[in-house]
Amino acid sequence: MTTSQTILVTGGSGFIAGHFILQFAERGFPIRATICSLAKEQQVRGTLSAAGLPDTADLTFVAADLTDDAGWAEACAGVDTVLHVASPVMPGHVKNEDDVITPAREGTLRVLRAAIGAGLRRVVLTSAFHAIGFGHPRGITRFTDDMWSPLNGPGMDAYGRSKVLAERAAWDFAAETGLELTSMCPVAVMGPIMGRSITGSNQMILGMLTGKMPVIANVAVPTIDVGDVAAAHVAAINTPEAAGKRFLLSDGQDAIPLREISALLRSRFGDAAAKAPTRALPDWLVKALARVVPPMREIAPDLGRVKQPSNERAREVLGFDPRPAREAVTDAAASRIDAGLTR
Repeated sequence: MTTSQTILVTGGSGFIAGHFILQFAERGFPIRATICSLAKEQQVRGTLSAAGLPDTADLTFVAADLTDDAGWAEACAGVDTVLHVASPVMPGHVKNEDDVITPAREGTLRVLRAAIGAGLRRVVLTSAFHAIGFGHPRGITRFTDDMWSPLNGPGMDAYGRSKVLAERAAWDFAAETGLELTSMCPVAVMGPIMGRSITGSNQMILGMLTGKMPVIANVAVPTIDVGDVAAAHVAAINTPEAAGKRFLLSDGQDAIPLREISALLRSRFGDAAAKAPTRALPDWLVKALARVVPPMREIAPDLGRVKQPSNERAREVLGFDPRPAREAVTDAAASRIDAGLTR
């Protein structure tokens, strides 16, 4: 299968964007990807090739950074659809929230302005579950596509606020300009690694396997396979009805408690997962540490809470049919073990 529809993927060196590139290449789409510097092109190509990029892939790179206007006009020229995946920072505590929020919001608007300037009408934005399912009162466990995380709710960190503000800015921009926007809000994304760089949700799995996470908290993580996230984006581009809609991407099941993830790793991988934690911090200790330790402050509101992210809209509109999240967890672990990253 080949297609003349050229796709721009921002943040082309990232884990999620890399899997997007693979899926679009397998389907014959010409792809242009942004990276911060063309000096990284051969490294990124090598990583993608090792992960299965077809030799026949029509893939080009352009240098563009979310913090600078340079390169974005060139990046958008001649493409048909933009997949804005790039994110300036991953979850974690930061001293100055503006260092996270400003580049996320302004970077998103920079990409959208370049798209409009190039005459494009369609952008698919990769947002996150952080923009939907965090900061809510404990009694709320069911989450749907049109919900928004309250900016100052319990457990909201700079990353979560950046996702809310960047996505809201994108929707405001679309309303003002007539841009056909689709936003995708995946829960924690896991799956086979590319190269040796581990980021985001995948760090948790590696921490369990290596013993760097010796104990766990009484929290549950909603999880989705990276391949399913990529497939949903492919579907969004090919589905006119997806324009103007927001999609929560999950496997449709309850979030997985960390204790179950750890037990799954030990059961599936035996000696290779012998360091996976068996001890849990008591809730009272997490709450006490939350007064002085920012990461504990962010998870304390979710102690004992099992979130239920819906995927009904994605199933109905996109034909979304994800794998069970536990398979994404084991695939993520297997790729780290096979790569020798756990030794």
